[in-house]
Amino acid sequence: MSRKLFCELSPFTYRISVTKEILIRRLKWIIDNNNYANTIITKKLSNKVYTHKSLIRRKLGNVNMKLQENKAVNLKLAASKINGIIILPKEVFSFWKLVGNCTELKGYKEGLVIKSGKSSRGIGGGLCQFTNLIHWMILHSSLEIIEHHHHNQIDMFPDYGRQVPFGTGTSVMYNYLDYQFVNNTDQAFQLIIYTTDKYLCGELRSEKSLKYSYHIVEENKHFTKEKDNYYRNNEIYRKKVDKRTGNLIDKTLIKRNHSKVLYDKKFIPTKLIK
Repeated sequence: MSRKLFCELSPFTYRISVTKEILIRRLKWIIDNNNYANTIITKKLSNKVYTHKSLIRRKLGNVNMKLQENKAVNLKLAASKINGIIILPKEVFSFWKLVGNCTELKGYKEGLVIKSGKSSRGIGGGLCQFTNLIHWMILHSSLEIIEHHHHNQIDMFPDYGRQVPFGTGTSVMYNYLDYQFVNNTDQAFQLIIYTTDKYLCGELRSEKSLKYSYHIVEENKHFTKEKDNYYRNNEIYRKKVDKRTGNLIDKTLIKRNHSKVLYDKKFIPTKLIK
């Protein structure tokens, strides 16, 4: 039997470990010399780079739908902290530096969170959907992702209205699991994020049109049975295309997934099992 980590000994040691990581991140924000984006304007930049929306209330296995209702509240609160944010050249976007700690005093509710590969509840839960949306839009741009975490070793829920390939999601936890990207271009970008009754909606905008377009494609999608377990497999590529000529400039593998399925095998399409 493997030896337990300090954070796994008890709820108390877990809280100690989390507090330590939070303090370390706050110190990094002070000493890392990054210029973090913090300017919000209501007027939209002129060029629309990419748009996306995701359904807020989704059926996720046996997860209580009340947590989905609470997530809607959490997403709306977080959106108010980011909507209109301008990312100037050389600036870094940090999700947690903008949103801050999600507490009950700020109006956040209990939502779905993932801890140690299992679904759980926590105040501010469900914000992974927020960073999922941002990440998907940033993948379609020339902005550079510099911090990204993902539950890529497990496949927790069967597909339900999936719009993007498995393995292009994110994992965030205040504040030590952050989502960050840097603007290494010569123009400003802007994120427009808002919620409707049904959707979390996003726009990535820029001052002027981009020279290239970016396309995310999924290949080699299948499931495998290995001993008594099933695994989801796929490869995620990003294609860079010259807008003027339509020529493919580059095709880069950005993720290869081999993730243990944690739900009932009856939800796995038999035609995808190899």
